[in-house]
Order: sequence, then C-alpha cells, then structure tokens
Amino acid sequence: MFNKLKEKLKNWAKKVSEKSEVIESPRNDSGEPEEPEKPEVEKEPKKIIEKEIPMPMKFNAGMKKYEPDLEKLSEVEKLVEGTIKKDGGKDKPEKKLEIKEQPKPGAKGFFKKITSKINKVKISEKEFDIYAEELEMLLLENNVALEVAEKIIKELKEKIVGQELLKKEIEGEIADAFKEIIKDILIEPFDLGEKIKEKISDQAREPYVILFCGINGTGKTTTIAKIADSLKHQGISCVLAAADTFRAASIEQIKIHGEKLGVNVISHDYGSDPASVGFDAIKYAKKNFIDCVLIDTAGRMHTAKNLLKEIEKISRVCKPDTKIFVGESITGNDVIEQARSFDWEIGIDGIILTKADIDEKGGTALSVGYVTKKPILYLGTGQEYDAIEVFDKQKFIKTLGL
Repeated sequence: MFNKLKEKLKNWAKKVSEKSEVIESPRNDSGEPEEPEKPEVEKEPKKIIEKEIPMPMKFNAGMKKYEPDLEKLSEVEKLVEGTIKKDGGKDKPEKKLEIKEQPKPGAKGFFKKITSKINKVKISEKEFDIYAEELEMLLLENNVALEVAEKIIKELKEKIVGQELLKKEIEGEIADAFKEIIKDILIEPFDLGEKIKEKISDQAREPYVILFCGINGTGKTTTIAKIADSLKHQGISCVLAAADTFRAASIEQIKIHGEKLGVNVISHDYGSDPASVGFDAIKYAKKNFIDCVLIDTAGRMHTAKNLLKEIEKISRVCKPDTKIFVGESITGNDVIEQARSFDWEIGIDGIILTKADIDEKGGTALSVGYVTKKPILYLGTGQEYDAIEVFDKQKFIKTLGL
C-alpha cells in the first residue's frame, strides 16, 4: 500500500540532492585539494632584533604554552649578534638555535580535514522554493490535505535549507526530516481494549458503549463485526445494536455477523427510532453483565444536516464512551471533510480507515487525523474478521519507505 506516495517522495528527494549547490574545497591547477596558506615564519634573525622586544604578556593558564620564552629570546639575540659580527670578521657561533613555530592545539587535524574534505551540498532557500511547488503538487495528488502539505513543506524548509550536507547523504537527511514531521503530524492512538477493561473493572459494572458513524458504503457494519471479534479475543463480551433502521437489509446483515461471531444482536423494526435501539441494547448489557455495547448507525451524508442532527440525538440518548468515525482510505479529501463534519456534530474520539490494503496513495491516513486532531485507531485491510490492524505510527512511516 501507499506505493505512489513512497516513490514520489523518493524521486523528489533525489532530484533536490542532484540540483543542490556543491561546496568544494579549493583546488590548485593540477586538480589537487589546495592547502590553506600557513603563516610565514620569519627566517632572518635581523628582523627579530630590529624591533623592540615586547614585554611578555600575561595569559591565562590554558594559554600558558603561547607565552614568549624570555630565555630563548635572549639566546636568539646573542646568536643574531654573533652572526652580524661574523660578517664583520668574527667566527661563526658554535651553536645555532632554530626557531620553530609552536603548533596550535588541533591544528594538524584541522588542516587534514580541509585537504581531505569531501564535496558537500547546500540547499539554498531559492532552490527549495522551486522544488517546494513540485512537492506540494505530489502531496496533493496523493490525497494529502492542503493544510497538511503546507505544514510539511514549512517544517522541511526549516530543517534542511542552508544546512551543509554530504552529497551522498542528502536523500537520507531529507527522509529523516520527513519522518520527524510525520511523527508530529500523526496523533498517537489509544488502546480501545484497555479503555474498556478500565471501565468494566469499576464496581458500578456499567457497560462500555461505542457509537460508530460514517456515510453509507464505507464498510461500517463489517468493521463493527471485526471490532466485536477482536474484543472477544481479548476476553471482552459484546452485544450489537442494530440502530441502522433505514437501510434495506441492514438489520439482517448485522444479525448474520452476530450469528457467525456468537454475539447477540438487539434490533427493532425498520423505521423505528435508532436512539431507542441503542438505549435498549445498553439496558440488555447491564442486565446480562455484558462488557461492551457496539452501536451501528445508518450512513449519513456529511452534507445532510437533518440526518446529522439525528445521529446527535442517538449520541445524546446513549451517552457513548467512545465515538468512532469509519471512512474509506481511498476516498481522499472527501473522507477528511466527512470526518470533520461528524466531529463537529457529535465530537468523534477516533477514526477507522477501511480499504487501506488497496490505498496506493496514503495521504488520507496522513491527513485525516491531523485535520480532526483525533487518532486513527485501526486500518481495515480486507473482508475477513481478522483483516483489521491497530494503527501504528512507526509501521506507517516504514510503509511509506522513509
């Protein structure tokens, strides 16, 4: 999954690295790295005595090695005088003292680094702005919401523009920057099973109530059955509420799932009040010491205000502990707007994205949580009951190939 976004991000990073400004070490005419000029040491002793010898300065203890050596200066002065006298007919002094420049600490390593410096690249702000347009387009094409794309570009610019990077490592640096940005964008999911166990451990023994919402055709009822199966494997008992009383065959569909899973289903006639179905399911759970109530609802278009008001009534009557929005990963920006509308109406707590196994783009998963500021809890990856996985940020980033 997510192959298109993965390949486009890699290609973009490669292109940026190839076109970035190259910073080279200075070289001589033969093409060899040119060593920086070293300070010249005065070779003629005459120049030493022509100038007035300054009084030694007081340096701190850490710089003591650079203090002038008065004894050596005295010897140098004598030797120079001897050399001048030799020109006037005197003998050459028996001993000659060589003056050597004392190397600064770390100087050798410094020059070695300069002369063996490998080419580096620096991405300028102008260059980044050119490629930023291309990056924004490829993110939008892969179902990343505009506000998320702008955030990614802004933060990526702050991380890499003006930095000197090894040319062979620049793609890795960009990938690492992407990882950090995506980690910040994605909301950390909570553990639904743990939240249920925490509540049912109370002495009041109130069932944990989960309300599922979303539009028609997203696989909401099948997803509810998958969650019921997952909770059963965790030792959590469930009852299903068939509160979708409008869609033809919806009650029969959820009853079939209940029979396969060995889970009871509470239902009323078609056309009855959905809120009353949920309320009766909660009463049944209390009476029979069932841990969790999963309430199915009719699909509502996020643009139909009257239908959204109805699901708000179900939420108000049943007082669910968790409200989960179910949407299709492959519908892109549309599912983002759906989630935003349901969140505005009832305040969703988490998101399940279905059909993630056939989503080649991946931008929806990256965007929907950031836009709503709610975590993605699960990804649906097929039709079987076990074809659902807990959303993992690290695994998602790895799937993107970053």
